[in-house]
Amino acid sequence: MIRKIPHLRWFIAFSLLFAAVLNYIDRSVLGLLANTIQKELNISNDEYATVVNWFLVAYTLAYLFSGRVVDKIGVRLSLALFVAWWSISNALTGFAQSLRSLSIFRFMLGLGEAGGFTASPKAVAEWFPPSERGVAIGLYSLGGALGAAIAPVLVAYIAGNPNLGWRWVFAVSPVLAGIWLVVWLWLYRSPAAHPRITDAELALLKPNIESSAEIAAAPKESEWLLWKGVFREPMVWRLMVARMITDPVWYFYQFWMPKYLQEARGLDQTGVAIMWMVFIAADVGFILGGFFSGRLIKRGGSAPSARLWVMLTSACLVPFSFLIPTMPTVMLVIVVAMLVCYAHTQWLTNMTSLVVDIMPKRILATSFGVIAAGSALGGIFMNKLVAAYINPQPIGTPSFLAGMSWADSSMTWLNAHRGYESLFIIMAFVHPIALLVIWTLRKRPSAA
Repeated sequence: MIRKIPHLRWFIAFSLLFAAVLNYIDRSVLGLLANTIQKELNISNDEYATVVNWFLVAYTLAYLFSGRVVDKIGVRLSLALFVAWWSISNALTGFAQSLRSLSIFRFMLGLGEAGGFTASPKAVAEWFPPSERGVAIGLYSLGGALGAAIAPVLVAYIAGNPNLGWRWVFAVSPVLAGIWLVVWLWLYRSPAAHPRITDAELALLKPNIESSAEIAAAPKESEWLLWKGVFREPMVWRLMVARMITDPVWYFYQFWMPKYLQEARGLDQTGVAIMWMVFIAADVGFILGGFFSGRLIKRGGSAPSARLWVMLTSACLVPFSFLIPTMPTVMLVIVVAMLVCYAHTQWLTNMTSLVVDIMPKRILATSFGVIAAGSALGGIFMNKLVAAYINPQPIGTPSFLAGMSWADSSMTWLNAHRGYESLFIIMAFVHPIALLVIWTLRKRPSAA
């Protein structure tokens, strides 16, 4: 007789968490090793930004299509394929010998990593009732910040060992991924087909199962009509824009904050390990963001409204980022960065939950992929902006704007205000602007 597993959905949530941990360890180590790799491979700041952007270009493309892969072949197989691909790609990064090979391997990484964040919301939609989805999404999302917190310690230990060096950091990925894949393929099935689900949990998930059955029985849409439906949905575009302008804050803390601490605050490679504190604060934001919106739902509020109210508190906290350049000590810099990252991840948990709440299940992963593509597009723009702002060479007026007084004046202002300080000020405004974009979302029935 097959042994039943009580609260099986939470075991699945933890497996999604560990996948996100792997995802962010693999992603974060490049930023932590940036100065070391730049020196060894003779890569400038502009070229480093290009490497990161190749990752984000692939990430954008993968977001657009990985969601459709999830909707077509299911969560179990698609997530296994994504994890295997990105782990192999990250391992190859350790063999990079030039800007070209480094860019190719990070491009490959981006093709795989986006899939983790299109498959996971679909898994939550299958396995959790609406009141628990925020916590479940927060739980697996904190895996990102947890991975980013583990990465500095891992890098300091391995890269700082004279018998190993930075290339060995990338060897950790395939080993951990292999263990995860064995557990995942054994554990995950849809609720209706899982042999280890208890009767009580099956009853709890009955609405989800019935909804999935209706979708399976419905006439199949052509690919053209499905994509047309996604792109004609106004909420997809609003949420895409919101992620496009807010997610670059998170990318900055992953890819550029370690460089800021080294270049502007004088820390060495080992000292940058203090970033673990920032990412732990982000972990707390992922969990509490889901907890707070879940409490509002249990008190009778609609799921979308609950998400938006919690996002409002985040939009009030992120603007404190403008204080970072004024802080007299590194520890105070870290404290403010902790507050900003806490607020952003609380925001991100509820943004993701909002998508799960309002989008039809049959196109959930596809819609989420399109929305999340805005995140990667914003990251690409952010990387070019950061590289230009910290580059000692003046920024010239684009040739197609040459001679226009307003363009010349704008470039003069930008050159006079370059540096990390301006970037922290810009980041103070994006969440309030994004909230204005999405606050006008009208209530609609949950797609649960």
